Amino acid sequence: MEKKFENKVALITGAAAGIGKETALQFIQLGAKVIISDINETEGQKTTEEIKSMGGDAHFFRCDVAEAKEVFDLVDFTKKTYQRLDFAINNAGISGKLSPTINYPIEEYLKVIAINQNGVFYGMQAQLKTMLAQGNGCIVNIASVAGLRGMPMSSPYAASKHAVIGLTKSVALEMASKNIRVNAVCPVFTLTNMVENMFVDRPEFEEKLRLGIPMKRYGTVTDIANQIIWLCSDESSFITVTDIANQIIWLCSDESSFITGQSLTVDGGMMAG
Repeated sequence: MEKKFENKVALITGAAAGIGKETALQFIQLGAKVIISDINETEGQKTTEEIKSMGGDAHFFRCDVAEAKEVFDLVDFTKKTYQRLDFAINNAGISGKLSPTINYPIEEYLKVIAINQNGVFYGMQAQLKTMLAQGNGCIVNIASVAGLRGMPMSSPYAASKHAVIGLTKSVALEMASKNIRVNAVCPVFTLTNMVENMFVDRPEFEEKLRLGIPMKRYGTVTDIANQIIWLCSDESSFITVTDIANQIIWLCSDESSFITGQSLTVDGGMMAG
C-alpha cells in the first residue's frame, strides 16, 4: 500500500472504537503517525497497543472534549510528541437519549451540546493555532445527516450536528486563504456501539430508520473512514482538472460504495459562503 501520509501526523478524538479507531488504522496503513484520544482510557490504550503491535507509531492521550483545557492540552501533547499536526479529526460525540423534546432531560441536552458542539469548537480553536504556525493543515469534523435535516426524538443531537456543519463552513471560509482545509463528513447511522446502545430500548425506531435508507443498510465504520481519509489526501485539495478527475475516480471506487445521490462540490470553498 502506498505510504502517502508518511511522516504526517493525525490527531483523532473518539478514537478508542468505531469510526475513530477505523480511521486511525487507515492512517497508520498509509504511513501516518497517530495520536489516539478518547475519554475511555482502557479502550484507548488497547487501540494504541494494537496499532503498535502492527508496527505503527501511535500515542494515547485521555481527553474529555467537553473540557476546553483538556482539548488544548491534547493539542499541546501532539506538538510535543511529533512537533507538528497535519490532520485533525474531530470525531468524539454522543447520541444522547431518544425522547420527545417536551420531555427531554435538560442535563442530557447540555451534555450532548457540550461534547458534540463545544468539543468541535474547542478542537478547531486549538488545532488551528498549530496549523497556522506551520503553514498548512486539514481538519475533518464528524457531523451527521441529522445535521442536514430534522431528527424526531433526538432534537439535541440534530441541533449539535447542525452546529458542527455551521462551524465547519465558517472556519473553512476563515482559513481558505491560509492553506488549511476544513470539511465535515455527514454519516447516516453507522454500525457502532454508540448507535447500538441508542436503540436498546427502542428496536422499532431502529427498524424504521434502517428501512428509511434507500440502500436498506447502515453505513459501516470503513465507509466513513474511507471518506475521512480521502478528505485528508492531496486528491481532494483544490480545483484543477486533476482534482476533478481524482474525485471521479474515488466515486467510482469501492471506497465510496455507500455514497449515492450526492452532488459533491469541488469549488475551493465557494459554496461554504
